[in-house]
Amino acid sequence: MSQDNFPLVFFKSLADDTRLKILLLLLSEQELCVCEFTSALDLSQPKISRHLALLKQQGLIASRRQGQWVFYSLADSLPDWCLQTLKLCFEQNSSYPAEALASLTRLAPNCS
Repeated sequence: MSQDNFPLVFFKSLADDTRLKILLLLLSEQELCVCEFTSALDLSQPKISRHLALLKQQGLIASRRQGQWVFYSLADSLPDWCLQTLKLCFEQNSSYPAEALASLTRLAPNCS
């Protein structure tokens, strides 16, 4: 991906409800697996996986495998202005990801 169009790619990702919530969940929780996303967002595993693949392809998230689990996190290479944008969005709109965070809290112990 060209750095010239990275702002466009970033903001286009934020314009999608599911992708925005994925990024905000990762900002809050640092690292999550697919099963945690499916519970938190109440979406099917294939749908979550498609969004995660797109975010990874765009360079916004990274993944690591641990046994049978794949864990996702915000990419280390994410520019500081992107992190600041996500933090501001999270802080100023805390009710937006609140339901997803509550659902995630109930699942996390079962997913390790």
